[in-house]
Amino acid sequence: MKLATLKDGSRDGQLVVVSRDLSHAHYATGIAHRLQQVLDDWAFLSPQLQDLYTQLNHGRARHAFPFNPAQCMAPLPRAYQWADGSAYLNHVELVRQARGAEVPASFYTDPLMYQGGSDDFIGPCDDIVVPSEAMGIDFEAELAVVTGDVKMGTGPEEALDAVRLLMLVNDVSLRNLIPAELAKGFGFFQSKPATAFGPVAVTPDELGPAWQDGRVNLALHVAWNGRRVGLTDAGPDMSFHFGQLIAHIAKTRNVRAGAIVGSGTVSNPGVEKNGRMEWPRGYACIAEKRSMETIQDGAPKTEFMKFGDTVHIEVKGLDGKSLFGAIEQEVVQVGATRRSSAPEPAAVAEEGGPED
Repeated sequence: MKLATLKDGSRDGQLVVVSRDLSHAHYATGIAHRLQQVLDDWAFLSPQLQDLYTQLNHGRARHAFPFNPAQCMAPLPRAYQWADGSAYLNHVELVRQARGAEVPASFYTDPLMYQGGSDDFIGPCDDIVVPSEAMGIDFEAELAVVTGDVKMGTGPEEALDAVRLLMLVNDVSLRNLIPAELAKGFGFFQSKPATAFGPVAVTPDELGPAWQDGRVNLALHVAWNGRRVGLTDAGPDMSFHFGQLIAHIAKTRNVRAGAIVGSGTVSNPGVEKNGRMEWPRGYACIAEKRSMETIQDGAPKTEFMKFGDTVHIEVKGLDGKSLFGAIEQEVVQVGATRRSSAPEPAAVAEEGGPED
């Protein structure tokens, strides 16, 4: 099933069930008002939502209405925990190679992860609000899972049973703030502003065979200012699957229902062609593009995002239809007037490679 949270003026919004084709929705008021309620009592409430979902898909839901992603908050507008990994080691290798640093051997056996802010997530069409362009504004296209309760010490395979929902993510980064923060030894903070999530959260069964062994075997479509820059494959190059990431955070503590665990930037390795490396699937964050340029030409040439820039992130299922809906955001300066409706969908160039 597919679930979303609509803006209603409250902190946590109103839970709705969304049809498989994302065309219609129905309030879940008779079952639960908020998604966290469902996660806290999943075994009892999710079957009721599934029944409503079935009725909605068959046109039998009495009070269905057109679904508008612009009205959505993040599916979980605030969460008890947001733990974002870096499960695609190709991304780590690229970034470190660009600055002449080696990847420690432990990175290949123990996942990288940071704990992000989870008190103020933003919706799929909300603006990316930043104080200054000089901070190095970057998008990061990712996937995430929402868990049920996970006991301390749970192993990777058992942890997969706790996956309740999957979501699409834009984990915005302020790249020029990162070096000084990491140098302090305490990790990211100011360099990680509010994270955005796609319109709907989906249960794993919605992915069909694309959900396999804790990985999503689908491509992330990423467009920057209407130009396609990435078509990265989320499946084969995920070095740590979601079960391993969940087990990592459960090593020394219990994980409670409603925890969100991210994959990190989806990244695929390049191929050598005529003596040069090429990345035919493009990139899911600008930092990776700049690393590619540094490796090839000695210095980056692509700039980070500017005010007025837009980003489009979407995943299409095996049927070719949008799975989570799209993240459609614009970068604006603090104090600028926020939009009350979604931006017009960008006309994404689809011909040729990711950067033609």
